[in-house]
Amino acid sequence: MSEQQQKAVITVTGLDKKGIIARITGMLAEHNVNVLDISQTILGEYFNMIMLVNITDCDIALQELVDECNAIGKDMELDVRCQHENIFRFMHQV
Repeated sequence: MSEQQQKAVITVTGLDKKGIIARITGMLAEHNVNVLDISQTILGEYFNMIMLVNITDCDIALQELVDECNAIGKDMELDVRCQHENIFRFMHQV
């Protein structure tokens, strides 16, 4: 029987600058998190990205992953949020 994938949604918004995607995906790779889908746009000087990631094999707890995303956001002056897929779905139901 195959194991159900655990997923999270990561959103990033802020002023565009070099290295945003590299910094976030590098941290995810260090923790065995696989990017399943990614969408990013740049509107004028504003960067927006949403990622769906598989956290099934993540080597740290979800809260620690959230904390690392927050730290990258603080360091790069961005709003970086990480939420379990179920919470994201619940928050965005009509």
